[in-house]
Amino acid sequence: MITGLLASLLLPFAAPPLARWAAPRLRPSVALWALTGTACVLAVGRLAALGGLLLTGALGVSALARLGHLVHPLDVAPALADPAAALAVGALSLCAYGIARSVLRQLRHYRRAREQVRWATQAGDLSILDRPDPDAYALPGNPGRVVVTSGMLRALDGPEREALLAHERAHLTGRHHWFLAAADLAARCHPALRAVRDAIALTVERVADEAAAAATGDRRLIARAIGRAALAGHGASGAVRPAFAARAVGGPVPQRVRALLHPPTARPLAAAAAACLLVALAAGTTVTTGVGLDLLHRDVEVAQGEAPAAR
Repeated sequence: MITGLLASLLLPFAAPPLARWAAPRLRPSVALWALTGTACVLAVGRLAALGGLLLTGALGVSALARLGHLVHPLDVAPALADPAAALAVGALSLCAYGIARSVLRQLRHYRRAREQVRWATQAGDLSILDRPDPDAYALPGNPGRVVVTSGMLRALDGPEREALLAHERAHLTGRHHWFLAAADLAARCHPALRAVRDAIALTVERVADEAAAAATGDRRLIARAIGRAALAGHGASGAVRPAFAARAVGGPVPQRVRALLHPPTARPLAAAAAACLLVALAAGTTVTTGVGLDLLHRDVEVAQGEAPAAR
């Protein structure tokens, strides 16, 4: 039981190299769903495994076992159960602290960003901040806004501005803030998922790049626009915004430009293999955690006298 739960904590460490290998081999839109779904499953699996370990250690204590209406404590070796429970307490505390801190900070930044937009110059779905530092991002809400500074508008020519705005509108249309928020929360649940969060952030930009290229019909224009925007905004602090508000110059810009100018050749077998491996990792974590929790449930029933002990 404990071994299975501990094993499910190690499986997410396979996610970063797999995400780096799989993302370029999938269509950006497919990769976005696959990576985000895998990250969420791995995060939930880790929390469930930690909860199982904590419950195992707690129900091995006589006083706590009586509170759980157990006839006798769980029959688990203290030398294994106690360190596992201590690990679960520490890890769950760090997860709770990290998630709460991130949520509160992002909500604070979101409120400040919406306040800035209230006083910005409005033009349709566009909000122009009178700031010299070049910046542009998609701010979700009701309604969502494309926020751009006057400094960014001055840094680009007319077609490049339209390309940049098409990119930001793609973020709003695709509701990419949900993917970024989910990736950030998953990364707070397991340290290995921080690299997956970065892969998701890059994939979000790739999806918006492709949508903007389809809208304008000019891949070179999109590449030039994000390249010039990145150069203009290099070193600038930018306006206050939440992390889930995607920026035009987010992710590794050279990699995005290269993908726009030299689209990868479609390889169906490689794409199918990448998708299958991501599904296998998520399914393996789910099965491993489920088996461990099922064994825990069986042991609890035995300790409650509701089921015979396994021979």
